[in-house]
Amino acid sequence: MDIPRPNAAKDKRKKRILYGVIAVVILIGITFALSRLKPAAPTVERNLVWIGDVKRGPMVRQVRGLGTLVPEEIRWIAARTQGRVDKIVLRPGAIVEPGSLILELKNPDVVSAAANADSQLHAAEAQLAANRVQLESSLLQAESASANAKSTYEQTRLQAEVNDELFKDGLISPIQMKLSKVSAEEAATRHAIEQKRYAFAKDSIKPQLAVQEAEVERLTSQARSRHEELDALQVRATMSGVLSALPVEVGAQVQPGTNIARVADPTKLKAEVRIAETQAKDIAIGQLASIDTRNGIVEGRVARIDPAVQNGTVLVDVTLTGTLPKGARPDLSVDGTIELERLDDVIFVGRPAFGQEKSMVGIFKLNDANEAIRTQVQLGRSSVNTIEIISGLQPGDRVILSDMSQWDANDRVRLN
Repeated sequence: MDIPRPNAAKDKRKKRILYGVIAVVILIGITFALSRLKPAAPTVERNLVWIGDVKRGPMVRQVRGLGTLVPEEIRWIAARTQGRVDKIVLRPGAIVEPGSLILELKNPDVVSAAANADSQLHAAEAQLAANRVQLESSLLQAESASANAKSTYEQTRLQAEVNDELFKDGLISPIQMKLSKVSAEEAATRHAIEQKRYAFAKDSIKPQLAVQEAEVERLTSQARSRHEELDALQVRATMSGVLSALPVEVGAQVQPGTNIARVADPTKLKAEVRIAETQAKDIAIGQLASIDTRNGIVEGRVARIDPAVQNGTVLVDVTLTGTLPKGARPDLSVDGTIELERLDDVIFVGRPAFGQEKSMVGIFKLNDANEAIRTQVQLGRSSVNTIEIISGLQPGDRVILSDMSQWDANDRVRLN
């Protein structure tokens, strides 16, 4: 027979509630445990990242930039007068010496001006010669008149002395004796006047010719200038070297002052290197540099630093101290590396693709489990290929130096 159980339904309900509570607690525990788990690290192919080793030792700080070779001595030849290019004798690349004919200009007005200047000069020289002859003739006449007056004076003086002796002896009358003295005094006066006239004529020749001589000098200078302009139609080199540029063609019209040819010395070259303005602050004159011509490396020293910034770069002139390799020529593209300083004992690593010097960056450091953990690293002074480590890494650590910006949301990655 059935035995009634009044508490059976109540016990079943309690068990269901207990089981439900236990299930909820277990579910909450599982959820909490899962929430505490770290997300799975993304996988990165090892051969797609650049891994570098942290080292301790000497580090050379360098900066690098692109540049070109340029001649140290360049001379532009400018047109002295207006003209049309009539003939080109030499083309760029030709070796020239002082006086080598490069091209010929044509200008009939210059030829005519030179001829007119010569004509005016010859006329002035003829006029000067005529005036000189005329003045010398007048001087000779004055000299002749002075000589005649002197002769007359001597004769009358002697006659007066003779008459004075005769008068003492009573051989002539007093009137004759006085007449002879008057004649002698008159002759003396005329002699003195002629002497002054001769001296005046002699001294006045130079002042009278000075004006004409000045005119001849002016016309001589003008004729010389016109002939220099005429000679300038024959454009010639003024130094030894190579004709490096000829920016005109036959038939071109050039104006005075226009650069029509450039001559450079190809044996004396320097490098003009452009350094990023952010890296140029530590460059100083005299620092060592090396220039890669892609056919050899040439040593040099910093000779000049441009004070102005152009397009975000600073122009640095490097004087080459080594022997230039074959193929080095003006306007050749080169790579320049300038040595800033040598650090004896520092911790350094290859320069990462991100982060500037003296900044805090996150770098993935490798561990033994083929994982890379993001580590905050304080960077110091930088070079072309290396950068100083202030804190965050130790010698022997291995880090990822390539760009990891696509994993900025992850603090660790797994290398496959």
